[in-house]
Amino acid sequence: MKLQSKENRFLFTTIVIIFALTITAQSQTDISLEAQIYPTGFIPGITIDKHIGTRDVFYLRVGFNFFNHRDLGVQLNEEGKGYGFSLGYKRYLNQNQTGFRYGLKTDLWLNKVNWANINSFGPVNGETRITVIQPTGEVSYVWNFENIFFAPSLAFGFEWNVKTKGEPTGEGAILLVGAQIGKRF
Repeated sequence: MKLQSKENRFLFTTIVIIFALTITAQSQTDISLEAQIYPTGFIPGITIDKHIGTRDVFYLRVGFNFFNHRDLGVQLNEEGKGYGFSLGYKRYLNQNQTGFRYGLKTDLWLNKVNWANINSFGPVNGETRITVIQPTGEVSYVWNFENIFFAPSLAFGFEWNVKTKGEPTGEGAILLVGAQIGKRF
């Protein structure tokens, strides 16, 4: 990973700080694999949930975003991928950390989009680099099996292309269905 851009340096610094805090703190920590799908893409990642008491959790995810907007974006066809991270907060409805929980999070994605379109001269192809901010609200249900947990989820939010280098590409409302499986330490 090149650390030349401001976004890359910020991402790297944030991950190092959160990882250091997670290792040194004495409260419970969950480390898990998480995947979310949405109508035009797939987000796999690794998460760290840092418990702050019996109901509250600080959330960090590092992941990848693979997408194919097809003709649902600004251009006739948009396909791309990128990497990024999520920061958020979750709250369990009960103290034994099972059952329903809800949360808010914001993702930052650094994506590259290959697009195609047709203008009056014929086919046009290009590449756009975008920085995406994606705030979402999430509801999940957690099952605990001793130190292993499983949590399917449903999230709704909005994605904004806050920085665009190239032609504009799709953004807007987003619905995500996901699952998280991990170990509690």
